[in-house]
Amino acid sequence: MDTPAHGHKTNKQAGELTLEREWLTGLIGSMADGVLAVDDNAKVVLYNGAVLNLLDQNSNITGKPLSKVLPLFNSEGEPVNVTDMVAQTKIPTVNRDYLLHYSDGSKANLYISIAPVYLGYGTNGDRGYVLLLRDITREKSLEEERDEFISVVSHELRTPIAISEGNISNAQFIAKKSGDIIEIQKALDAAYGQILFLSGLVNDLSTLSRAERGALQVTVDAINPHKLVEELVEGYRSQAAAKGLELRTELDPKLETLHSSALYVHEILHNFITNSIKYTEHGSVTVGAHAAPDGIKFTISDTGIGMSRSDQQKIFSKFFRSEDYRTRASSGTGLGLYITQKIASLLKADISVASELNHGSTFTLLVPNLDPQQETKQPS
Repeated sequence: MDTPAHGHKTNKQAGELTLEREWLTGLIGSMADGVLAVDDNAKVVLYNGAVLNLLDQNSNITGKPLSKVLPLFNSEGEPVNVTDMVAQTKIPTVNRDYLLHYSDGSKANLYISIAPVYLGYGTNGDRGYVLLLRDITREKSLEEERDEFISVVSHELRTPIAISEGNISNAQFIAKKSGDIIEIQKALDAAYGQILFLSGLVNDLSTLSRAERGALQVTVDAINPHKLVEELVEGYRSQAAAKGLELRTELDPKLETLHSSALYVHEILHNFITNSIKYTEHGSVTVGAHAAPDGIKFTISDTGIGMSRSDQQKIFSKFFRSEDYRTRASSGTGLGLYITQKIASLLKADISVASELNHGSTFTLLVPNLDPQQETKQPS
C-alpha cells in the first residue's frame, strides 16, 4: 500500500525540482552579468545570454572547454591558463586585471568572480565552478584617467608653487638684508607669473569639471567680430613682442554681427592664440576673421614648430602632450584644447587644424549664428 504513495511523493519532488531548475535558469538568463558554469573538467555546463554577448559568440558553447571559450590574457599580454586557474580555486575569488582578446584584435577588461560549487542538487551533485563575468573596460578607463589626472595636476601644481614660494622667500630675505628694490621686484614678478599660471590652471579645471558634468550653458550675445579680434590681439601684443613675434590681423571688412556666446568664442580664440605664441619662436601669428555661410570663420595661423600627423589626430584628447621635446619644454596640463573642443560643440562650432612639422599651424573655428532667443545647454 505504501508503494503508490511513495511513488506519488517522488513524482511531486521531481516536479518541484524541474520547476526549481526552470526558475533558476530563468533567473540566470535575466542577469546582466555573464554567468558561466563549468564542470570539474572545466567544460561548459550552463551559461546565459550575457556570456554570449560578452564573448562575441552566437553558437551553443555547452560542452566546450573553458580554455577555448574564454581566451584570457594578463596585463602584460601573456596568455592565462584558464583551466589551471579555475582548478586551483578553492574559495570564491575575484580578479579585475584580466583581458579578453577578440578575433578582430580588440580587447575588453574583465571582472571575473570564480566560486567552486555543486552543479547538481544536494551534496551528491557533481562538483564544478561558477564564473561571473563583467565587462569593466569603461570603469578601468575611468580609473586610469583619474590616476593620470591626479598625477598631471599634482605635477603641474607642484612646480609653480615651489617657484612662487622660492621667489617670495628670496624677496623677504633681500628686504631684510639689503632692501634692494630692483632685486625684490624681480623676485616678486617671477612669483606673480607663477600665480597667474596657477590661476589659469584652476580656471581650466573648473571649466573641465562643468563640461564633464554637462553643466555648461550658452547665453547668446550680439558679437562685433572686428572688435573681438582687435581686443584679443591688443591683449597679446606685449607677449608677442617679448618673443620678437609679429602679431597680425586679417579681417574681412564686410563682417556682420555674430550671434553666439561672446564668453566662449573669446575663450576658444584665447586658447588658440596662447598656443600659437607659446610654440612659435620666430616669425608671426596671424588672427583672421572671414564671412562664412550663416556665421564667421576665425583662423589663427603661426610660423611655429608645427605638428606631426600623429599629434594632429590626438591634440583634442584629454591630457595629451606631444612627445616633441620642444612641446615638452613648455608647461601645460594637456587640458586646454580638450576643453576648447567641448566648448566648441556647445556653440555648434567646428574646429579644424592644418599643420606641418617645422612649418607652423593654422587652427580654424567656424562659428554659426545661434538663435538669440534660445539658451543653449550642453548636451549630456
